[in-house]
Amino acid sequence: MMGAKMYETVYVGEEKLIGEIIKLTGDVAFIQVYENTSGLRPGEPVTATGRPLSVVLGPGLLGSVYDGVQRPLNRLGEISGGFIRRGIQVDPLDRGRRWRFIPSAKKGSEVGPGDVLGVVPETPLVETKIMVPPDIHPGKLLEIAPEGEYTVDDRVAVIETRSGRVEVGLSHIWPVRRGRPFKSRLNPEVPLTTGQRVLDTFFPMSKGGTACIPGAFGTGKTVTLHQLAKWSDAKVIFHIGCGERGNEESEVLTEFPHLVDPYSGRPLMERTVLVANTSNMPVAAREASIYTGGTMAEYFRDMGYDVLLVADSTSRWAEALREISGRLEEMPAEEGYPSYLASRLAEFYERAGRVVTLGNPERVGSVTLVGAVSPPGGDFTEPVTTHTMRFIRTFWALDANLAYTRHYPAINWINSYSAYVETVAKWWHENVSPEWASLRAEAYGLLQREADLLELVRLLGPEALPDEEKLILDVARMIREGFLQQSAYDEVDAYCPPKKQVKLLSLFVLFHKLAREALARGVPLKDIRSLPVIPKIIRAKYEIRNDALEELDRLAQTVREAFEHLELAPQISG
Repeated sequence: MMGAKMYETVYVGEEKLIGEIIKLTGDVAFIQVYENTSGLRPGEPVTATGRPLSVVLGPGLLGSVYDGVQRPLNRLGEISGGFIRRGIQVDPLDRGRRWRFIPSAKKGSEVGPGDVLGVVPETPLVETKIMVPPDIHPGKLLEIAPEGEYTVDDRVAVIETRSGRVEVGLSHIWPVRRGRPFKSRLNPEVPLTTGQRVLDTFFPMSKGGTACIPGAFGTGKTVTLHQLAKWSDAKVIFHIGCGERGNEESEVLTEFPHLVDPYSGRPLMERTVLVANTSNMPVAAREASIYTGGTMAEYFRDMGYDVLLVADSTSRWAEALREISGRLEEMPAEEGYPSYLASRLAEFYERAGRVVTLGNPERVGSVTLVGAVSPPGGDFTEPVTTHTMRFIRTFWALDANLAYTRHYPAINWINSYSAYVETVAKWWHENVSPEWASLRAEAYGLLQREADLLELVRLLGPEALPDEEKLILDVARMIREGFLQQSAYDEVDAYCPPKKQVKLLSLFVLFHKLAREALARGVPLKDIRSLPVIPKIIRAKYEIRNDALEELDRLAQTVREAFEHLELAPQISG
């Protein structure tokens, strides 16, 4: 294999199994094959392709289901049935399908990397922009195809560059391990709203940000990721199932095609790409899957779209990395993981960001990365979780105890954090409510104070607390039940818009303020606890519809009137 390069793609054996060179020693190449290698014999040919593992980018990605090396699973199934034979070569994009190309660039104009030559209405939800590939030098547009129908291999433009004439088609190839370039990176100031109250209000995520969801088995990682994919205000969704169990991944593959996009009423798959690489598939393809998904996500980012990529789970990806490292006989680090685990995680999360794209300086796109982590036994001190925490800025810690008590989403509000609270506060102030930051701080302070008081209650009993601190426990319980808990299967409660989140939170803060004032006037705590308005506040999250927010204002007035009656009660009885 003299002349071969690291990470070059090769075909191994008579059946042409796809592989990748992962180590070179002189003219000896060590190849990790993406398929089962049983039955390979000495002397079978190995053919180098001359390029690294790459993906094909163009119309036809949306709505597709790929494996870790961008082979469409539906077409593999048509060829070989439910059990995929090895050595099958299938084009990532349908080369026979014709797409309607609408040119936008003018013949004779100067074009460069990232400039839009035209558009293809790929789905009713997303318009694919045909751009000059990033690795082509700027030049003069000699030819541009007229409006019409073309395949992904057809030439639609010719550019005269300093290195000669270059033909541009509807699709192009890009190596998965190399991030696509951009002009500049922007600050994470715009939140990615998800409709999940505990995430948006207490631990917000920014567009172009990074987050991880660690949690033990059964804590609700998959359902939370589904909620993110369905309800977040990203334009394009990527769901990468790297190393998950086949039955879990089959649920994703069967459920997603039936999900309806809540913003348009169209099928959600019209703006979704699935990458499925289950635990019984080869480990090398699992290791490559997050790079495959990340590169396709960057392609839509370069069009100016906000992209959300969820990887479920990076623990299984790290285990594939460990297995490959073991076969290479590399020196293991903690718990057998390779010493470069941290740098590989950093490379992955580094591909997130909200950026000014190549081409039009006003075109802004983002890739938001959310990685699920499956620590054995829920131990957050294991290497994958601890290294991941170094590179992400939002930490949504799932708690098994909350899940067992049917508190969903089971995100622990004490262990979780977000570094985007300050950066997105301006957006909330200008677009939702100026009170968002103060309401959040006060409610979160009550939850933290509750955690401290519960320790005292365990030691001394609830009667040892003064009424003011008993009230804190009562209000914190109301916030947990009426705000933090959210049903993914309730028609109203599954999604909570930002304005409703603020109005709901203001109800709990208002109740605490009025109750504290009533206690100071001498009103007994038992009278406050018996107010009939308390269940109404807790049930408001699903009883008041998202388009009837004025009812929350009326409920706030009802709360005020209830406390006014408390004040009048002693006078009437006297």
